[in-house]
Amino acid sequence: MKDAHPARAPTASRLLKEQAILAEAENHFAQFGFEGASLESIAAAIGISRHNLLYYFPGKEALYQRVLDDVLTEWLAGMQELAHSDDPQQALRRYIRAKLHYSRTRPQGVKVFSKEMIAGAPRYAKAITGRVAPLLDSGVRHFERWARAQRIAKVDFRHLMFIIWSVTQAYAEQEAQFAPLLGKPALTGRDYEKAEELIVRMVLGALALPATGSGSASGKPAA
Repeated sequence: MKDAHPARAPTASRLLKEQAILAEAENHFAQFGFEGASLESIAAAIGISRHNLLYYFPGKEALYQRVLDDVLTEWLAGMQELAHSDDPQQALRRYIRAKLHYSRTRPQGVKVFSKEMIAGAPRYAKAITGRVAPLLDSGVRHFERWARAQRIAKVDFRHLMFIIWSVTQAYAEQEAQFAPLLGKPALTGRDYEKAEELIVRMVLGALALPATGSGSASGKPAA
């Protein structure tokens, strides 16, 4: 029997309030971790009561999960595009650029995710297994097809993805170290461009076919 009163879509004002809560929660979880952040401090930062916040999210665990879900959703969109591309060089360039752009524009999200992973993913392991693993498997199969077609060299493609994730996320996680060593208070757009150029060159270099390989004329990625 169908529900006589189906759930109505959330109003624009509710969605705006949820986004404000999520943005502030992301900042607090990035700075203090799950244990150190509190609903009271998150609510106070956006000028509402704890009780009002609980109207939108039933508890800290639910709010934390939603923040991580939003971060992961954006990352997985890039992985999906990578797994459906026909051009390995362009696909990898776009993917690396997108990951660095995310690190630059949403560093707090990167930090929340990293804190959870460093802690051993106590609250998010199921999502990693259920959402990331299938896309990673699909991406690896795509890389393997490119390798069989001699469009790229065969390497351990899982570790290739791990390395790309690590090095692109480091620019958000380690800005407090990188920026002073570059003699500046914060990383700039040009710093990210330089990072992209080098990371792309390293990745495509690792995937380049040998000069004497049988398909090198048509499949060798350019550095």
